[in-house]
Amino acid sequence: MRAITLPSFGGPEVLTWTEVPDPAPGAGEVLIEVAASAVNRADVLQRQGNYTPPPGASPYPGLECSGRIVGVDPAVGGWKVGDEACALLAGGGYAERVAVPAGQLLPIPDGVDLVSAAALPEVTCTVWSNVFMLAGLTAGDVLLVHGGSSGIGTMAIQLAARAGARVFCTAGTPVKRERCLELGAEVAIDYHTEDFVERVREATDGHGADVVLDNMGAAYLERNVDVLALGGRLVVIGMQGGAKAELNLGMLLRKRASVSATALRSRPADGPGGKAEIVAAVRSEVWPAIAAGAVRPVVDQVLPMAQAAEAHRLLEASGHVGKILLAT
Repeated sequence: MRAITLPSFGGPEVLTWTEVPDPAPGAGEVLIEVAASAVNRADVLQRQGNYTPPPGASPYPGLECSGRIVGVDPAVGGWKVGDEACALLAGGGYAERVAVPAGQLLPIPDGVDLVSAAALPEVTCTVWSNVFMLAGLTAGDVLLVHGGSSGIGTMAIQLAARAGARVFCTAGTPVKRERCLELGAEVAIDYHTEDFVERVREATDGHGADVVLDNMGAAYLERNVDVLALGGRLVVIGMQGGAKAELNLGMLLRKRASVSATALRSRPADGPGGKAEIVAAVRSEVWPAIAAGAVRPVVDQVLPMAQAAEAHRLLEASGHVGKILLAT
């Protein structure tokens, strides 16, 4: 088969579409003929040499895919050759074929085409596991989402609004902010010119945010704690603004608040908190909303898999809204 490989680390130009050995499904796995994958920030970090794949994972980038099953381990039930599916991966999505544990498979939701389904596994699993399973967002809560126009942001806005939460987000351009409002955000904040702490407090009569979903890390830590409501929960899922910052424990104590930092890729396939548990929850809680048309994947554009380098350039330029996909 062909796959996007990394002969060296560096800029987008190092991504190389070349022939590699075919994978084979191991115990409890299925083999997917990939229709599409999606570009994630973790792929960029891996390309730069800053994100080593977990032990046993494919060395090729790509944390999700959609496609058709072409091989099944005999011990796997519920799936057969010819089924269409999308999958959460530990790596290997930028390829024509990928082996994946059966517990990380999801059916293609009604109303979603096979290619667009590649935009769903990583964002739905990230949002559901962090905003709902970990932070416990419920109706009436205030959610602040940083990077509201990103793949994760666009899904978080939709799911939180559908759950009855008040959704605030940050985004960098008028076009991005307008898209966030269309998806269900109540307020979209220009992080270049506005103080998100002041905007959230003003719009909530001083209450603040019950849950903050943060992709920035160090750069936003102090203000994220500041904006939290009493009993608020900050969940950090990215470090685009750095990895080290001071934490005001006094403020955290006064607010009886919590800070969590999580990663999805490195979780085990099975067991408590594992990927299979999250995927099962997403299938039960999110898939019906997608099938009903209440939640949808937001796809900015689709490029050929061989043009992965251009897709990475587009992601790093940050002009997109939602997901950038790679089709085989």
